Amino acid sequence: MHKVVILGTGPAGLTAAIYLARANMNPLIIDGDQPGGQLTLTTEIENFPGFVDGIMGPELMDNMRKQAERFGAVFKSGWATAVDTSQRPFKLQISGLGEIQTEALILSTGASAKLLHIPGELDSIGTGVSTCATCDGFFYRGKKIIVVGGGDSAMEEASFLTRFASEVTVVHRRDELRASKIMQDRARQNEKISWKLNNTPVAVMNNGTKVTGLEVRNGETGELEVIETDGIFVAIGHTPNTAFLNGQLDTDETGYIQVKPGTTETNIPGIFACGDVQDKKYRQAITAAGSGCMAAMDTERYLEGQEIIDWSQTLSEPSYNKST
Repeated sequence: MHKVVILGTGPAGLTAAIYLARANMNPLIIDGDQPGGQLTLTTEIENFPGFVDGIMGPELMDNMRKQAERFGAVFKSGWATAVDTSQRPFKLQISGLGEIQTEALILSTGASAKLLHIPGELDSIGTGVSTCATCDGFFYRGKKIIVVGGGDSAMEEASFLTRFASEVTVVHRRDELRASKIMQDRARQNEKISWKLNNTPVAVMNNGTKVTGLEVRNGETGELEVIETDGIFVAIGHTPNTAFLNGQLDTDETGYIQVKPGTTETNIPGIFACGDVQDKKYRQAITAAGSGCMAAMDTERYLEGQEIIDWSQTLSEPSYNKST
């Protein structure tokens, strides 16, 4: 039996662990199948406050983990395969650990970027292949970039990357884009963006130290071509890691956990969600960490049985008896 269990060790889960450990809540944190989250796949992070010269993604996650351990947080290796939310305590099935019971549960399992699953892609993550323009666009100032995808995310990333790149080529396997008209128009009006539609990526070219090109197959002719580039941004969407919940929590149509506005509370009391598993808009390390802090505070108040005061209503009404 545990007071609180945290699933996931990205910036959201680790921040929640730090706060709860300092509050003597003795949190148990389950690593997940990718300890440290997506930041372990990132080389240098320059937009996390407090690091003037930047910091490597794995180093930042390791520091946060050590900080949580310093205050008494306990980490176990494994990942959740099933959760029973029908009654308290909640029951979790954890691979390698068996059944764990907990009074409160924080879900920070994140979202996984969809990849192309072509040769050279995984080997080039961090050396030219990225899934986050906001995170890595700065490193491609004055260089050639490819964005793969045809939806709104791809159009948004392509437009954003023109701030840094000398040219951006959008590669999409269909001859028509899926993006909304306004996003397409905005991208097509950008002189730095060129188009390679009806071309399917088949391999990432890497010289051993960095990406040099993307091999594509033309949908009409079947011919192969290598597009020279310094970086490839894969923008074909994300999948929230919520399958193990088996539909027990309210989610949107794409699987992201829905929380009560302004909180991390889910539709089941005692279960909280933070980080990318409930945020499909910002998906940044700093916003994930902030929501992890919120989840820890919401959990602490829940476990202590304290009522969360709605100060907006309190301040809008006089505190005296209106009948006097």
